[in-house]
Amino acid sequence: MIFAAGLGTRLRPLTDTLPKALVPLCGKPLLYHVMQKLISSGFDDIVINVHHFADKIEDYLKSENDFGVRLSVSDERDLLRDTGGGLMHARRYLEAPETGFLVHNVDIISDADLGAFVAGCRPDALATLLVSDRKTSRYLLFNDDMRLVGWTNVSTGEVRTPFPGLDVRSCRHLAFSGIHYVSSDIFRQIDRMNSESETSGKGRAFGECFPIMDFYLRAAAACPIYGRKIKGLHIADVGKVQSLHEIESVLKTGRPDCPGAV
Repeated sequence: MIFAAGLGTRLRPLTDTLPKALVPLCGKPLLYHVMQKLISSGFDDIVINVHHFADKIEDYLKSENDFGVRLSVSDERDLLRDTGGGLMHARRYLEAPETGFLVHNVDIISDADLGAFVAGCRPDALATLLVSDRKTSRYLLFNDDMRLVGWTNVSTGEVRTPFPGLDVRSCRHLAFSGIHYVSSDIFRQIDRMNSESETSGKGRAFGECFPIMDFYLRAAAACPIYGRKIKGLHIADVGKVQSLHEIESVLKTGRPDCPGAV
């Protein structure tokens, strides 16, 4: 699944007239680069969620003949549901017994071998998050077994964890890439947590709109959620106009040793 419904506010003014997915990079939309990445990695059944300028994304997909793969659009025109809500809204496309699916943000450019990433995921994992040593203010926290135990904002000192008394200093601090492989059991787990919360009189744990990371951090104590690093990974978040220009410059050089090269 490609998350492509966001407003792309950090890419304004480009996204005042375009969805983030269609912002050009080296003459091609971001969505083109992600689709090519997925297809070259062996994925041929792809879901894309849409909200901001949804018609333009649908028209673009038609112009590309759906890239020659089975392609489904999860329509969020009525409500932007964030990543967790977007996943639940696309449930009918993603849920299947004993299988999983890859999730990829539309604004992530990398040289990750996605096929190898999926193949290397632990069979017991509810989700496996592709992470890196990239410098940021917000880190996911992992134990020595690379199991997710929390999140921290090093600028503010905020920590979120389902493990009371967690020693943050002993944890591995790694940055999330926006790419994760998820077991289809995630839908049952979200249903279970909602049901348990309602039964206790606290209301639903997760409403129609919520970030998937909120679920991961809440479920981490009961469900195995792991991080995975890929040696030599180059990855870039095309989040701002300036970073877009910088990544485009790197891509044009064709230098694989530069961050953002593909």
